[in-house]
Amino acid sequence: MSFPPASRSRARIAIVSDTHMPKGERRIPARALELMAASETTVHAGDISTLRILRELEELGPPVHAVHGNVDEPALVDLLPAERRFFCFGKVIVVVHDAGPARGRIERLRARYPEADAVVFGHSHIPLHERAGKFQIFNPGSPTERRRAPQRSLGLLSLEAGELRFEHVWLGVSQPAVASG
Repeated sequence: MSFPPASRSRARIAIVSDTHMPKGERRIPARALELMAASETTVHAGDISTLRILRELEELGPPVHAVHGNVDEPALVDLLPAERRFFCFGKVIVVVHDAGPARGRIERLRARYPEADAVVFGHSHIPLHERAGKFQIFNPGSPTERRRAPQRSLGLLSLEAGELRFEHVWLGVSQPAVASG
């Protein structure tokens, strides 16, 4: 799989993980939905939770390329792979849900995926971006459940000067109020 088209070197890709929905009154923040809808595609690093939520994300317009996580319902586990490899801006990106323990993570992932320019993962809900030479690892955090992270977040990926550029978009600490009607 390859995206965006080579002619779209200025395209932006949304990266999300750990949406864990539905759960109570939890919602994906409007800002996150806007960024996903405006992106070339959305990459989801697992723990969507239900097939219905995956379909809702797909209805935003851009294609959704996802892996399953450790709490996804059986229908998602059957539908989605545990790992994806794709070409993006001419670079190889691997997406997994759980990248293992923090200690030695970047070295372990570089050894496990020697062909990759970057590995995107989720599971911890903790936003992270690390580099080792030209190899990068990126966890977008969660747009809905920050846990031990300072804020809820998602990621954006673009190409800058021929290199993959990952960035976090901070969505605040608390969930927006849900109107009752």
